[in-house]
Amino acid sequence: MLVLETYGINVWCAAGKGTFGTGELVRRIESSDLSRVVSHRHVILPIMGASGVKAVEVKKRSGFEVLFASLRIDDLPAYLDNNMQATRAMRELTFTFRERLVLTPIEIIGGMKSFPYAGLPLALLAGFSGGSFSLNRFLAVLVLYGISVLCGTVLAPLLLPQLPGRMFAVKGAITGCICSLICAAIMNSTIPVGRLDLAAMVLVMSAVSAFYAMNFTGSTPFTSPSGVRREMKRSLPVMASAGIAGIVLLVIRIVLP
Repeated sequence: MLVLETYGINVWCAAGKGTFGTGELVRRIESSDLSRVVSHRHVILPIMGASGVKAVEVKKRSGFEVLFASLRIDDLPAYLDNNMQATRAMRELTFTFRERLVLTPIEIIGGMKSFPYAGLPLALLAGFSGGSFSLNRFLAVLVLYGISVLCGTVLAPLLLPQLPGRMFAVKGAITGCICSLICAAIMNSTIPVGRLDLAAMVLVMSAVSAFYAMNFTGSTPFTSPSGVRREMKRSLPVMASAGIAGIVLLVIRIVLP
């Protein structure tokens, strides 16, 4: 087994970044003195790393022929038994509901880390109204922030094929907007939700959900590095504008009698 240094990044992303690439592979072959360790001249690589490795150049520089195997390591024994020939099923990429669900816990953990420096200040700001502090509003906004994070880290990934649009940020904004309207309708029976409150909820929750849904692009097989950069360039200014607008509305709500 030959180990490449990808600095903790998965093969798919490392291939796009260049850390799982031709240069690193050739360096590892040379530094390990692989030609003296094995008698054959084949290197079997995961197919998800194909975008970063030029097989012809590897063969020219190291003498080893690159073979791209299966997508999943579970299929590797069958690949070897099949005379190192991959079947269509071995190279067919899936991203089912269950496969997306498996990825959500780590997304949730990353999203909840923003509570101290984003959720808490937002809740404190929203808790003030007309010169007084409302504990109910403070707690309500904390819960709403958590829901918006869950919208982007869980709901958007699980509903990925059903949500309209190609940009992940748009899918996240849709889930955040819908959830904010549902939450406003539920809250209205106990905590009055005025027009400014509703507008602030929609803007902030949509922006937070969109941000975390966009982060999910790094966990999917759909995107490319250039596509992610393009989406970030288009989406981040819109998210920031929506978030700032929501905060401004909360400030206006504070000074109102």
